[in-house]
Amino acid sequence: MRSMVKMTWMEAKLFLREPASAFFSLIFPLMMLLIFGTIYGSQSVPGTGSTEEAIGALIPSFTGMIIGMIGLMPITITMATYRENGILRRLRTTPVGPLVVMMAQLVVVFAMTTLGMALLVAAGRLIYHVSFPENVFSVLGGFVLGSLSFFAIGFILAGLMPTARAAQIVGMVLLYPMLILSGAGWPRELMPPAVLKLSAYLPLTYVVNLLRGLWFGESWAQHTTDVLVLLGLLVGGVLISIRTFRWE
Repeated sequence: MRSMVKMTWMEAKLFLREPASAFFSLIFPLMMLLIFGTIYGSQSVPGTGSTEEAIGALIPSFTGMIIGMIGLMPITITMATYRENGILRRLRTTPVGPLVVMMAQLVVVFAMTTLGMALLVAAGRLIYHVSFPENVFSVLGGFVLGSLSFFAIGFILAGLMPTARAAQIVGMVLLYPMLILSGAGWPRELMPPAVLKLSAYLPLTYVVNLLRGLWFGESWAQHTTDVLVLLGLLVGGVLISIRTFRWE
């Protein structure tokens, strides 16, 4: 337990000392919310009602953006860097096991993802007077499921990528199309039908769909497909990431 706490604290400091990770996880989605909020003004997005409702739709969408960016970038790059630089090989000689290494990463990235969502909610409330969803615990449950499912994908890539450079390239190649097509970075209501069909093959789409639905008061039963896909990603990701974990 002591080694877990120490490693988690170390990982948290390293995360915050990396400007790119902190910026894209915490600041960039907040900037997007402010930009889109300024663009919308007194208008609304197709498929929504008032401006408040339109801005409210952006909060779960940009939360999906944070989940996608953290899941495919910091986790993958950090673990690949540790392996490439021999850090994992040295940790292997200590009482620290693979579970401690992965759990420390998981705790830190989940905390940063939660902080990123909290900043979006705070900005939406204070600047645009967005109402909090009535089913707060349901939204939080969807947030936890979506986050853990996507982080599992990151750990799979972390075990497969031989170098940090390769991890960065693969992460970016997978991330950017998802941000555009899943609804995380651009409202899906504005996309043509052909693009919507393509987005059904992207894992981040199910995260955004679930979060947006729960945010607007929909039940979990209305998102059975999203939940099953994310549960499959979570279980499969955990099993595969354990198998692909390599010290060197």
